[in-house]
Amino acid sequence: MRRKKNPEKQSFAVIGLGKFGSSIAMELAAAGAQVLAVDIDEERVANVAEHVTYAVRADVCDGKAMAALGISNMDAVIVAITQSLDASLMGTILAKEAGVPLVIAKANEELHAKILKKTGADRVIVPERESGIRVAHNILAGNFLEFVELSQKIRMIEMQVKPEWAGKTLRELKLRNKYQINVIAVKQNLDSEAVIHIDPDMKLKSEMTLWVLLDANNVERLV
Repeated sequence: MRRKKNPEKQSFAVIGLGKFGSSIAMELAAAGAQVLAVDIDEERVANVAEHVTYAVRADVCDGKAMAALGISNMDAVIVAITQSLDASLMGTILAKEAGVPLVIAKANEELHAKILKKTGADRVIVPERESGIRVAHNILAGNFLEFVELSQKIRMIEMQVKPEWAGKTLRELKLRNKYQINVIAVKQNLDSEAVIHIDPDMKLKSEMTLWVLLDANNVERLV
């Protein structure tokens, strides 16, 4: 097992480190989460080892090995395997039996998705519809309502006004200086239309949401 220290916030296990699983694991870790990355392939494990909290080679079909990894302590487990139906289903079953509150499984087509749902997956993802980066931030999304990957470096996020921002103005908060973000639109509440002509002296309310643009490296500042 390779280990890298990282600030603890939430704990996730990503099982299956192909392109999709690796992108989820690294994005979760970059946002400050504690991430256990698991794959049977040593090279894939090595490729993410420097980016996550723990990286380990293990066979998802080995119940004892999976139990030893402590997946029962995770806030969520993402089973990102499609090459082997048996491994995909076993990873999902073991995570649910371990009492993981949120099990997200990857499917390569609709039949696979239906089987995973019947197996107990709380959410099933078809990668062609959602990028790994978007999935990672939807998992983390305490105050993220929408997450758009505009490019490899630029993200656009709709987020709830943080409690500590309520009652203050954008001019007072100086979000560009503190968080390196640009507020591009404001909504009075979830059901209202976004307004792009923003008064910097308007006091923010807790029910408001903000659309912001920022560098991908600064996303963790908002989590």
